[in-house]
Amino acid sequence: MHDMSESSITSTPKWRWICIIWIAGALFDASQSVLVMRAEGAHHPWLPVFASELGTWLPWVLATPLISTLARRFPVIRSASVQTVAVHGAAFSIISLLGSAWSSMLLMLINPWQHSKPPGPFWDLWSTLLIDQMLTFLIVYALIVAVTIIMDSRASMARQQTETARLSEELSRAHLAALRRQMEPHFMFNTLNSIAGLVRDQRNDAAVSMIVGLSEFLRRASEDSQRAQVTLAEEAEYLQRYVDIQKARFAERLEVSVDIPAELLQAAVPNLLLQPLVENAIKHGIARRIAGGAVRVTAAKHNGRLSLSVYNDGPRLPMDWQATSNGIGIANLRTRLQILHRDEFDLQLRNIEPGGVEVLVTLPLRGV
Repeated sequence: MHDMSESSITSTPKWRWICIIWIAGALFDASQSVLVMRAEGAHHPWLPVFASELGTWLPWVLATPLISTLARRFPVIRSASVQTVAVHGAAFSIISLLGSAWSSMLLMLINPWQHSKPPGPFWDLWSTLLIDQMLTFLIVYALIVAVTIIMDSRASMARQQTETARLSEELSRAHLAALRRQMEPHFMFNTLNSIAGLVRDQRNDAAVSMIVGLSEFLRRASEDSQRAQVTLAEEAEYLQRYVDIQKARFAERLEVSVDIPAELLQAAVPNLLLQPLVENAIKHGIARRIAGGAVRVTAAKHNGRLSLSVYNDGPRLPMDWQATSNGIGIANLRTRLQILHRDEFDLQLRNIEPGGVEVLVTLPLRGV
């Protein structure tokens, strides 16, 4: 029952298009015959002429699915074997004989040209029409085969493009997942190392707070582990949990401010975008200063694009920072942005006057 219903569903549009195309062509041919008749001064009733010319093409309408099937099973382009030629030759001959016989019968029944007596005998009329229409029938058969090949080629290209896009999406998703898994042990190592330092300094309360914060952060992050992008509001929440963990370590030495306009909170951003940038700012900026320092996270909209800035007032970048830097955070983020946004993003790491370092990420503004 399922197969029959599925077959009927797929065949209905095919038959609809076959009928539409053939009716359009038959109407054109019938109209042309009537117009030629009028132009030559003949005054036969136009309706019988129109009906007979229109009905002549009925066998070819019914034969079109068969010809298309043969064109697929015995392709004339890839393999011009003896079997292929024989099959198409036999099909063409049978359809042409039936088509000529049908046309002969219509002429004898309708007599559209108003002959004094119906044309005949049937065999003479059949052979005459067969010879007269042979070239036309050959062109029609070739056109059906050519259209079938073209339509199948387009359908095949569409399927290949869809499959390529699907595989590319799966590859990108797998790559993003791998990059995320790369970030997680990196983050875990740094955090556990900080906890160990607090324990060695006998700051047990701070160590416990940091462990609790880490557990909550990882629990929340794991819930969205399969999402390549989240809202900026969710990303800001992840960041706040991370900052709470770091405050247990740095206490008053660390000051973090987050300024995100309410209208940008639903903007789509890569998962774990801000946290590694703030982690870099703390590790390479604030942690190196006895007095600590400040980290500022801001978001803004410029010319239809989202700009995210992470600034720290720590030491400036050295002149050769690009050659000597071996951090995982920025490189990982750049790769993820490339996968998600191709060439539509910008990531800059630069010194800011009179002091400090800024990471500026510019993305397409989506989701708002």
